[in-house]
Amino acid sequence: MEVIRPEMEKKWFAVFTKPRSEKKVHDRFEEHEIESFLPLIKTVRQWSDRKKTLKLPLIPSYVFVHMYEKELNKTLPIPGTIAVLKHLGKPAVIQEQEIENLRILSDNADSNSIITGIRVLKGDAVEVTKGPFMGLIGTCVKDGNKHRVVVQLNLTGSCFSVDIPLSHLERIQKIAV
Repeated sequence: MEVIRPEMEKKWFAVFTKPRSEKKVHDRFEEHEIESFLPLIKTVRQWSDRKKTLKLPLIPSYVFVHMYEKELNKTLPIPGTIAVLKHLGKPAVIQEQEIENLRILSDNADSNSIITGIRVLKGDAVEVTKGPFMGLIGTCVKDGNKHRVVVQLNLTGSCFSVDIPLSHLERIQKIAV
């Protein structure tokens, strides 16, 4: 039986980019055959003469790459990249569930349904069982008559809040941090 060592597995990492360069960096990663993920969110911008729907990064200045840790140096020569996010001096591994949460958010949300930059409060760990956010795992925060699911990326310090009907939530075991 062959033993798979941790360094032999592909993992998700966050690459820090220059401001407003996320889409170009994502495209350049694809050109270099580096598997990457850039969560985008639809937003409407209004100018004096028109409105335009844009897709902007959900987390500014970050693009996520799926690769072996020893190959991370391939990302740095690509124009627009600054550094790989590190934790305790090593490249920070982004959990698969956090990437899946970002996929669910970017596939189903717009800027009106997500509130960013909030503080995470203590609450029950929940999974969304119905609706467009089905499969999303986070923390339930009761806010007046609304219930919100807060999704946090621990290593980037980013938080997102989505209003979810209570009937669409199911309590699960505490989320591993």
